[in-house]
Amino acid sequence: MNVKTLLDKRMEEFILVLTMAIMVLIMFIQSTSRYFFGFSFSWGSEFAQYLHVWQIWIGASLAVRLQSHIRVDVFIKLFPQTIQRFINFLALVCWFIFAGFLAFEGSKYVIDMLASGQTSPSLQVPMWIPYLAIPIGGTLMVIRLIQQMYLLFTNKDGLYGKEEIQ
Repeated sequence: MNVKTLLDKRMEEFILVLTMAIMVLIMFIQSTSRYFFGFSFSWGSEFAQYLHVWQIWIGASLAVRLQSHIRVDVFIKLFPQTIQRFINFLALVCWFIFAGFLAFEGSKYVIDMLASGQTSPSLQVPMWIPYLAIPIGGTLMVIRLIQQMYLLFTNKDGLYGKEEIQ
């Protein structure tokens, strides 16, 4: 498997598995230290929350790639194939605009956070780092939506959206 295929097919999955493993490890250490030693780390739950926010945004990009977001297509299936394709394209364009908006406005918000110098309460990391998930997730969704538009018109439905995560 070459690097392009690895980045295209497995990037989100790798990030999600890694962050989940880290989050479970932190919560395990947090719980056992509280139970056995009577104290817990002040930063543990905050770090797990930030990891979970990153998981949500990266997971949204993975769901775009797998075409796993919830949608009702009973009405669309009543039309001929060409009209179905047009309606799907229209939906992808609307979603593309929304994801682009999230990426753009999220970037502006991250720049504002960077300028403010605000840090998190327990970890004392700059707050722009947790908020960076918004523009990165939005940008990844934009990339995946462009891929979906391309695949919609090239009839390569088998490349994305039909496989299961292994």
